[in-house]
Amino acid sequence: MERYMKGMDWTPYRNRELGRVCYNVRQKRGQRGIMCGRYYVNEDTVREIEKIIRRADQKLRQEAGDSTAFQVGDIYPAQGASILAAGDRRLCCKRQRWGFPGFEGGGKRVIYNARSESVLEKKIFRESVEYRRIAIPAAWFYEWSRNKEKNIFYRKDQPALYMAGFYNCCQNEERFVILTTAANESVQPIHDRMPLVLERDEIMQWIFDRERTEAFLRKKPCPLERKTEFEQMSLF
Repeated sequence: MERYMKGMDWTPYRNRELGRVCYNVRQKRGQRGIMCGRYYVNEDTVREIEKIIRRADQKLRQEAGDSTAFQVGDIYPAQGASILAAGDRRLCCKRQRWGFPGFEGGGKRVIYNARSESVLEKKIFRESVEYRRIAIPAAWFYEWSRNKEKNIFYRKDQPALYMAGFYNCCQNEERFVILTTAANESVQPIHDRMPLVLERDEIMQWIFDRERTEAFLRKKPCPLERKTEFEQMSLF
């Protein structure tokens, strides 16, 4: 399990969806924090989600055909986000909250990552991974260097990347966790962990084929492109 750890900077913010104060977290200078604490969804990501739903089911679900059902912009822990999940034996799009309720901070701190190598050994996660697997679409995800430089990781060959995850019903709502794995050669210079990234044609197998779960948990993600915040800003 990857949880909030010592050595992190905690910044309170007002979560309008929850109607209360939550916390953003970043690693302190000179330390490496836990992986994938923020990602981004843009209009290209939304269109890509719609394509996948259409391919999975020619009778498109209403929420997948309406771009207003998707949140565009940075996604933080404890916020709602669009995910791909199993629904009545077909792929569907749902809106769930990112992060299981934590054991500390009166529920304000959430568990938003889980290590793929040990997730089946954790009682809190095991059943969800076995029966409630999902894919989380994103245009990119962020990670900060030791010098607090923001790095953006994305796929050059397609408009979205898909992070493996799972969900459960917590506090009367569905909430999800993103799986992480050892960093590949793209992310290793910045961080030793990264999201478990799926290929587009692996989404259905990951979500519907329980027999392949353990194989996916051992998967090495494909190489990714990287930009720094300065490079990203220079494009506009």
